[in-house]
Amino acid sequence: MIKVMLIDDEPEIRKLLHKMVEKQDGYQVVSECGDFAGAVADFARYRPDVVFVDIDLNGEDGINCARVLTELNPKLKVIFATAHSEYMASAFEIYAFDYLVKPFNMKRLYRTLERIRSSMAESACRDSAQSKIPHPACAPKDSETPAGSETLGAAAQNGAQEKSDSQDRISRPVRYLGKLLIKGKEQTFLLDVDDILFIERVDGSSNIVTASGEQYKTSASLSDLEAKLDSDSFMRCHKSYIISLSRITRIEPYGRWTYVARFRDCELSALITAQKYEELKRLFL
Repeated sequence: MIKVMLIDDEPEIRKLLHKMVEKQDGYQVVSECGDFAGAVADFARYRPDVVFVDIDLNGEDGINCARVLTELNPKLKVIFATAHSEYMASAFEIYAFDYLVKPFNMKRLYRTLERIRSSMAESACRDSAQSKIPHPACAPKDSETPAGSETLGAAAQNGAQEKSDSQDRISRPVRYLGKLLIKGKEQTFLLDVDDILFIERVDGSSNIVTASGEQYKTSASLSDLEAKLDSDSFMRCHKSYIISLSRITRIEPYGRWTYVARFRDCELSALITAQKYEELKRLFL
């Protein structure tokens, strides 16, 4: 079931949205709020997947409210539902999934909900991939350990999926620029830089996904990792993602202002903002 929160200071609008959303199979409205504080409290309680939010919450800033919620969950689908069309650029800055202008076009809203349903199915695949190493869609062709993705010590071999110590350190020795070393309290990862597909920020950890299907979690921030990678080969394409430019096979629309990067022989994907998508196009022209 896809959980939805409605944030609007007009009860009539919340009632209308509630009815429209729950007409669609697989959707459930778990909370209705009319103000910023109530929205944050209910978000923590119900953990919705989708939020409809107005720009003006009785004088409070709906965009700032959405920004706070996306900080709590970067994968949150935010749909602005408002009478103010002039704030679309500001909504773009927080990667809104869509921007609906009142009075609502029913067909447009239903198309948005259908796109969300498709993207949530993909997210379920991604979550499954994070709970099992390697992911079937990205697994090596044989049972041998992939070259360049070796770990040091038995703990690293068996615990690649576990969250690393909070004091994880990242280094890339000058003599071995092809390697990325992630050193934690109990384990050390030694990764082949060329094997990295992308890095994503999930639940306070950075998850490094490799072409061989393995995933390595570290407490190091995306900014720390970005600083150790070549800007000619890797791009910070989203607040929650770094991608390998040489590993992308195609880019597809995702929502109204966001795109999805796909990789060869892998069902996993990474998000790209519209601004970074334009940068990518210029790079390959």
